[in-house]
Amino acid sequence: MSASIAIITARGGSKRIPRKNIISFCGKPIIAYSIEAALQAGLFEEVMVSTDDEEIAKIAVEYGAQIPFMRSRECAGDYASTDDVLLEVLAAYKKLGRQFDSFCCLYPTAPFVTAQKLQTAMGLLEKADSVMPVVPFSFPPQRCMVISEAGELRMKWPEHAKTRSQDLEPYYHDCGQFYCCRTAPFLEYRTTDLPRMIPMIMSELEVQDIDNPDDWAIAELKYQQMISKGSK
Repeated sequence: MSASIAIITARGGSKRIPRKNIISFCGKPIIAYSIEAALQAGLFEEVMVSTDDEEIAKIAVEYGAQIPFMRSRECAGDYASTDDVLLEVLAAYKKLGRQFDSFCCLYPTAPFVTAQKLQTAMGLLEKADSVMPVVPFSFPPQRCMVISEAGELRMKWPEHAKTRSQDLEPYYHDCGQFYCCRTAPFLEYRTTDLPRMIPMIMSELEVQDIDNPDDWAIAELKYQQMISKGSK
């Protein structure tokens, strides 16, 4: 039987919103949403939080996550990538005699993640090496504008000025919520962006970058709307 682990990456040194990972979001620490979704999914042998911060660790344990070890200083800096953190976590578990066939990496500021979404993504992983939730750009990038050196506004691609929106190829971007991967190809390529990666297309209502107080307020409004629609 294959074994899977949920890895929630939550360093303490967030810059744009200090203590971002444990600020109250609609009534509880924002990291709690990722922990609860992973636990409720019923898919993971362990739900752990990788952190360098004692307060984050304490809150994570209160909501049911495991903290078998703390994150290293090298992986807690501004230039450490998510892939670096995942590699460290998997290597540390291997030293403890535990290995996993697949994993789900969740960000700690992803309140729109639900158990059902994780179940869907892990199901998709059966026919791929990685699954990434994506959302379509709300405005066609082909119609973007640029500012010239003279300060004039111009279309980047004027050939698309009169193209109907429905005739333009849809473009997508990473939701920044979670990634599901098979462990072996991840260790081979050392990235979650694997050759056999497939999308899980999300609604714009349930996606929001949270990089400043305005983003936070919008995310809370979107979350409340999601709950009112029964999407939780």
